Amino acid sequence: MRKQALPTLFTASFAATALLASSQALAYNQGDFITRVGVAHVDPKSSNGSLADGAFDVDVRSDTNLGFTLGYLFHDKLGVELLAALPFKHDIRLNGENLASTKHLPPTLTLQYYPLGGTGAQVQPYAGVGLNYTHFFDESSELGDLELDSSWGLAGQLGLDVRLDDNWGINAAAWYVDIDTDVSLDGADLGKVSIDPWVFMAGISYRF
Repeated sequence: MRKQALPTLFTASFAATALLASSQALAYNQGDFITRVGVAHVDPKSSNGSLADGAFDVDVRSDTNLGFTLGYLFHDKLGVELLAALPFKHDIRLNGENLASTKHLPPTLTLQYYPLGGTGAQVQPYAGVGLNYTHFFDESSELGDLELDSSWGLAGQLGLDVRLDDNWGINAAAWYVDIDTDVSLDGADLGKVSIDPWVFMAGISYRF
């Protein structure tokens, strides 16, 4: 009886050790770098305000491009992440007509919380708060020389990594960003536009 129990005990111990090692391999830990790459979609809010004392209703259209992030865990459950992307181009409708456009870059730095960090959970959710800087460039308009000022604003984030192995995973994330810009045309101040978009990104993650 004891001779049969001994191999069984060894097998169970080996299986438990392998499971623990696998769980620890999937765990997010202090010192990890995590990069995420995917398709990013910037969707401004539906009402963006008006310009020239209400003469023009503004509608900033959405755009999609490549987005990427780089994050670092300075604690099992805490990290920082920088969001970057290829330039987004937005058509701007004034009173329903496409009369202007602009490009922008939206670097966003967030402090993140990983509630399951340090555990072997295959699904790793996270949330973040931080600061966004939006730089507008290549503005154009049929009405004249259009200029949009750069913007600073707060940002909130929710994300989810599904771990595939020690390094690779599938990622989905969303940011809400406060973006307001002062607008001028031929040097004349026209007012402020509130873009305040949701940014959605889906792609892959890699831990190293």
